[in-house]
Order: sequence, then C-alpha cells, then structure tokens
Amino acid sequence: MLNEKFVQPMLTEGSLKGKVILITGGGTGLGKSMGKYFAQLGADLIIASRKLDVLENTADEIEKETGSKVLPVQCDVTNYDQVENLLKQSFEKFGKVNSLVNNAAGNFISPTERLSHRAFDIIVNIVLKGTYYSTLAFGKYWIKERQSASVLNIVTTYAWTGSAYVVPSAVAKAGVLALTRSLAVEWAKYGIRFNAIAPGLFPTKGAWERLLPGNISEKFNPVKKVPVGRTGEHQELANLAAYLVSDFSSFINGEVVTIDGGEWLKGAGQFNMLDSIPNELWDEIEKAVRNVKGS
Repeated sequence: MLNEKFVQPMLTEGSLKGKVILITGGGTGLGKSMGKYFAQLGADLIIASRKLDVLENTADEIEKETGSKVLPVQCDVTNYDQVENLLKQSFEKFGKVNSLVNNAAGNFISPTERLSHRAFDIIVNIVLKGTYYSTLAFGKYWIKERQSASVLNIVTTYAWTGSAYVVPSAVAKAGVLALTRSLAVEWAKYGIRFNAIAPGLFPTKGAWERLLPGNISEKFNPVKKVPVGRTGEHQELANLAAYLVSDFSSFINGEVVTIDGGEWLKGAGQFNMLDSIPNELWDEIEKAVRNVKGS
C-alpha cells in the first residue's frame, strides 16, 4: 500500500502566486502533473505541445480544479518559428514568463544498429534542439527586457553515463545537461537561473509503453533495480520542480537533482548485484574468505 506521505504537496499555499510558468510537453504525463501542482500553488500556466486538443482538455481541467489561468499553445519545439510564436502568445497573454520548464521529450528502446538516421533525428531534435530553441528564444527576450527568470530542464540519470539501447536519448540528454550547467554560469549575470531534474522511474502511459512494451516489464522488472523498492509518485517530482522554480531556491543555480530512489547509484556500484545473494550463501562465502586470508 502506498504511503500517503509520498503524494502530499510540499510547499505552502500561494508559494507560486503571481508567477507565470511555461511547460513544454505540458499536456500529459509529468508535464501535466507539474503544471497542475504549479497552478495549485497559485501560478498561471502556458502549456505547449503538438496536440492542441490534448492541451485544451488539460487546460480546462486545471483551470476548473485550481482557478489559475492556463494558456494552451500548439507548438512543435523543433521548429524555431513555432517557438517564437509560443513566446509571442505567452507575453501577449500574461505580459511575462517567470519560468520555463523544458519537459518535451521522446524516447524508445532499440539496438542502435537498427536505427536509421531519421530515428536519431526525431529524438535529438525534440530533446536537445527543442530545449535549446525554447531556451534561446525566451532567454534572448528576458535579457533584452531585463527580466529575471529561471529555467528547469528535465534530463535523465543516464545523462552522465550514457545508456545502451537508448543512445539517441542519451546523446540528447547529455547535451541538455551541458546546456544547463553552461548557461547557469553565463546567464546568471542577467538574473536567469538554470537547474535540472534527473528523474528515475516515474510511470507515464506514453513513455512506459514505448520503453517497456508488451510483456517486457514482466520479464525485466525495473523496480528491482530501485533500492527503495518502488517507482516514484508524480507528486514527489512535482514537489521538487515547484521548489526549483520558486523563490525559495534562488541560491540554487547549475544544479542537477536526481530523484530515483537510489537506482542510479545501485547501477554504478561494481558489486551492487551481490544484494541477490541469500543469507545462507553469505555464510559459505565468509568461510571461504577466511580460508583465503589464512592461507
């Protein structure tokens, strides 16, 4: 049974009041979960993706639930002209944007030798190009208008290490990680902060079905790799995201926060697989080690 504390909101009511936050990929999944919580805390939203009908449904749902204003804008973040249109509509509606959350992404599993160059392009264009297009367009505007702001990028735990079978995503997310840290230094003088979140297992319908299709999740249960023994709850990630776009985190800049229940560290440790050894076998191992020591 899920402990209720995992799904409790973290910040006090009104913590984001007066802020306007843009979320790419904001119509579904983690983007929707973050947006809903931002709105509950008093923020107005712009949500963007390629599917306007999905955005409109999400906007209507969040507005009715929270009372905050939500502007849905159809936008393909791989098209710079559309990103500039997103910028224009955002400022025409609200007059400002305080935070940009680069959440739009795509991914699927495949042996790399099976991929076409177009398959690479699809993922890299959405994840990396889409992030720097949005960042560049809004960043130039903020700098020109002398407006302080924050950018929150969603990366992955394999952005540091790479990962087999998701190479286009690994390449793109590593680029986003570099962008986050680079601009955190370069644009701090303009009052623009950059941070990132590296989520572990947070099930969403779309991503889960692409990454673990069919009965793969039964044969390869990713939860077994998580030391705390469960997947993340969307509210837990939304809590962290809300903190990082809030004024409470104004001295945090250039940081990447991993939220994965220890999965990344378990995979990194050379002998972490030994947790599958039963206690009775450890007795035999201990005897064997003592014999080696005494030889």
